[in-house]
Amino acid sequence: MDINLLYWKNEGKTFLSRLRLWFNILDPSSFDPKLFNGSVHYDLIMAFILISDLFLQSSVHAGTGAILPAVFRPQGTWLINILFIFLQVVASFLPHSGVKPALFWQFLLQSYSAGFNHANRNTSSDKGIKTSLKQGLLIVGSVAYATCAGAIPQIVIQRLSMSSPAVQMFFRSVLPIPLSASLAYFNVVIVRSEESENGIQVFDSNGNSVGISQAAGAKAVKETALSRAALLGTSAAVPNLLIFLLQKARFLQRSPLLVAPIRHISTAIVLGLMIPVSFSLYPQLGTIKKEKLEKELETAAVSGELFYHRGL
Repeated sequence: MDINLLYWKNEGKTFLSRLRLWFNILDPSSFDPKLFNGSVHYDLIMAFILISDLFLQSSVHAGTGAILPAVFRPQGTWLINILFIFLQVVASFLPHSGVKPALFWQFLLQSYSAGFNHANRNTSSDKGIKTSLKQGLLIVGSVAYATCAGAIPQIVIQRLSMSSPAVQMFFRSVLPIPLSASLAYFNVVIVRSEESENGIQVFDSNGNSVGISQAAGAKAVKETALSRAALLGTSAAVPNLLIFLLQKARFLQRSPLLVAPIRHISTAIVLGLMIPVSFSLYPQLGTIKKEKLEKELETAAVSGELFYHRGL
């Protein structure tokens, strides 16, 4: 059986076990980019996994064993993790002096999200073919669309000169919550649309390849998109709820300038905590029931279900 398949099948059965694994995987003390230079043969990587399971699970692609770009590894480095949190806070919550800064920060955030989603997709049906022109255009288009949509709150406030406190509160504190979640979901669905269209590889309980399933591909993309929406939606909602509850506190009434730092710091903390939580919402090794498979694959599902790599 494939070592990745065996690992996630045995270790990722419950949410808490997956959460524990991801907290270990995301521990930056286990990251050393000097260990990998260029490409490494898949068999060597699999052998080294036996020695250092957690480290390599975050450094190589779960389905192919290919080395992931350092900037798009789920573990990454403290600098990369802080950069992502900084992009989310600045792009979505800080008031900008104009439309251009808002678009600039949203572009960086959406571009990084698209790159991460593309690098961590399921590539089992690619057959060695590089990203198609169609998929490349879809990725560029999704980044452009999400950049403009993500800057809508700042654009409305700046262009329409909204001065009402209630309206400004809506666009700065309320709208970013569903907007962040929706754009995160949209980004995954578009960037990984080839998995739904072409299908992904499914396995039996012994890890033997059974075939390519579009139904499994669509399920994998949907689960990942929902986990990403939970990540950014929660990171937007909790800090705003915290500020709402603290507004009547005396120390905030005396020092209203503390509101912005509290919001931004709490956003960074919640986002940092939600990264492993969102990665743990669905198993890395997904399952799909026999009745939901294509007819030609149903007979192979002896135990009533098949397995697939969800991607990240």
